[in-house]
Amino acid sequence: MSKNYEIDLPLKEEDIKNLKAGDRVLLSGTVYTARDAAHRRFENAKKRKKKLPFELKGATIFYAGPTPSKYSGRLIGSIGPTTASRMDPYMKMMLKAGLAATIGKGPRSDEVRKMHKKHKAIYFAATGGVAAMLSRYVSSARNRAYQDLGPEGILDLKLFKFPVIVAYDAKGGDAFA
Repeated sequence: MSKNYEIDLPLKEEDIKNLKAGDRVLLSGTVYTARDAAHRRFENAKKRKKKLPFELKGATIFYAGPTPSKYSGRLIGSIGPTTASRMDPYMKMMLKAGLAATIGKGPRSDEVRKMHKKHKAIYFAATGGVAAMLSRYVSSARNRAYQDLGPEGILDLKLFKFPVIVAYDAKGGDAFA
């Protein structure tokens, strides 16, 4: 039976241990946006032993590319999850570096699910198709790096009770199964 949680980021070891596939979670705290192009830059930086724009150990990455706000007083426009499987080729490197969690949409490869278990990490699924509504759960947004990539640049986002579901837990559980 799934449970409901409110969790402050960064994830704590106890949070990771307790979360199970299918649990509903409201996340509050800092996440970093990153999609395909940013992940390619992460990979190139790691190969050249360069520093990344933020510490991966314990971090949560949201696979999203927010749009600019059309309304005054709104930090960002729409912010919906991107299909997570597009980042699968980079997951071994990211999890090995200590990434704690990702947020995206849709199932991932079986290999990536197994990597989440091996590295004690969480994959959260956010609801697609409601990007305008999800922006209401962002309390601050700040440019971090790679702004030349436009919406694929990295932002620091502060989330407040952002709704997600545990898709893959650290024990190998799979909400898509």
